[in-house]
Amino acid sequence: MPLLADYAITPDVFDVASYSSSGECEARLDNIRQVMLTEGVVRDFRDGEWHATFKPDARQWHRRGAELVKKLATQGRLVPYPPALPDPPLNDRDWCAEALATHERRPLTGGVIVTESVKDCYRNEQAVARIDRLPSAPWWAARSPSVRLARTLAEYETHLDPILRCSNSLMFIDPHLDPAKPRYGGFGTLLQRAGLRTPAPRIEIHRVCYEGAGRGRWFPDFGPAFRGALTESLRVAGLTATVHIWDDFHDRYLISNLIGISLPNGFDTSSAPATVTTWPRLGRRDRDDIQREFDPAARRHALRDCFEVP
Repeated sequence: MPLLADYAITPDVFDVASYSSSGECEARLDNIRQVMLTEGVVRDFRDGEWHATFKPDARQWHRRGAELVKKLATQGRLVPYPPALPDPPLNDRDWCAEALATHERRPLTGGVIVTESVKDCYRNEQAVARIDRLPSAPWWAARSPSVRLARTLAEYETHLDPILRCSNSLMFIDPHLDPAKPRYGGFGTLLQRAGLRTPAPRIEIHRVCYEGAGRGRWFPDFGPAFRGALTESLRVAGLTATVHIWDDFHDRYLISNLIGISLPNGFDTSSAPATVTTWPRLGRRDRDDIQREFDPAARRHALRDCFEVP
């Protein structure tokens, strides 16, 4: 399961009337709150109609539920999804049907979270789980703070796809990233997964100013290599990337507005069979600190060059 998963939630989950008491509603919402705000995104069905249902007086929304929906929107974790069924939903069961229809088009990496009354209508749907029985759902139990994967472009695409498609900002931090080299040959393909949407995400690439090591270091002009390797991929996807060239740093990360990941081997791939790597998800505090570290205004590294591609 990717480190960032996409979920669907039917409106009844946020409605006090769906539970035996306000206290039970609050407890159930608390069970999903941190997951949604640190390792998830939520599909906003029918291009925002799902979010629009949460008008203050529309239903008996629990205060914690209204706060969660607001934070999901503020953090960019509500991802608009086009209509999948011809008619707009009229009730919570219809919203579940809409969720499953989108699941047919693009499988959820998480699942559909509902209350007991809605689950009763979809007893045989493994993708649908009651909020009070989430631990028994295989897709919920599969969540992990880290993932082991092969160092191949196909694996990178699988595990990074939700991040690339849904993030509003992306920082690719790898001291040796050079898309002109064969081992980084798939990097342009990864970038394309972030494109073809409005507004386009902000993309930054960070690497060091040198090649080689020790006395054998040299300091090339990286502009031609990056422009030559990435211009067409970015142009086709409607994207622009800002490349930062720094004096020195060592660790490798992917930082977005939704998640931070430590990548011990960076974004390069390997042709060696059975070569694997481990990606842990960063805590929010560490993610934010790394983002500040690579802000030129912070002066924690010396910026040697900065240019746009294309």
